[in-house]
Amino acid sequence: MSCLTLSKWGLALAATAITTPAMAQEDPAKKTQTAKTFWGVSAEKLEYRYSDSDEELAVIEGGAFYGTDELKFHWLFEGEWEEAHNAWETLENQFVGQIPVDDFWDAKAGVRIDTPEGPDRVYGVLGLTGLAPYWFEVDTNLYVSDEGDASVDFEAEYELLITNYWILSASFETLAAFSEDREIGVGKGLNSTELGLRLSYDLIDRAFSPYIGVVHERKYGDTADLARDTGGSAEDWFAVVGARVMF
Repeated sequence: MSCLTLSKWGLALAATAITTPAMAQEDPAKKTQTAKTFWGVSAEKLEYRYSDSDEELAVIEGGAFYGTDELKFHWLFEGEWEEAHNAWETLENQFVGQIPVDDFWDAKAGVRIDTPEGPDRVYGVLGLTGLAPYWFEVDTNLYVSDEGDASVDFEAEYELLITNYWILSASFETLAAFSEDREIGVGKGLNSTELGLRLSYDLIDRAFSPYIGVVHERKYGDTADLARDTGGSAEDWFAVVGARVMF
């Protein structure tokens, strides 16, 4: 066998020795990455509100998720407990799947179940959530109810880091309906807005953050008229004390 032939066999064996371990290492890494799952539970708002008209509310907003970077399943809930009537004024649960559509944005779809004052409602949900320029957290959704009524909401929040522990959060929420649903107090057009300002202090690595703040709520148009007809108010200022909890 010539020296040239031996050299060719040597190069082939060397190439095989180099490439085989790399290929063997690549597959398990990919499998580990794609199979990795995450979960979490949080209560973004656990708060007590007292209004300028002596209305008292307990508010809860939070959720839980389970999934991967490519697909997460969320249970989202929020509700307002009215002290005067000793009952839930609103109670909402959403069950949605969420997938990334961009580096900073996720799309979601699922179902929402409401038990407000009046008849229960079930909605289909299509939404978009993510981080807008200048670090605004944005969440917007389109809802279509089992009665055929459509509505859309929009929520934005911005956090200003005063120190490593003190954070000032500003939030804005609005809801608009494309048709009225008088049985649950929803009029056509712009329904309501909510502006909030909360000052929090982070404890235990942001797992527990007590806060104080102020919230302004206002109803508009037919929705405001429906609220007045049932003895409610169209505009309120609330003093707020509460906490954010994350696991």
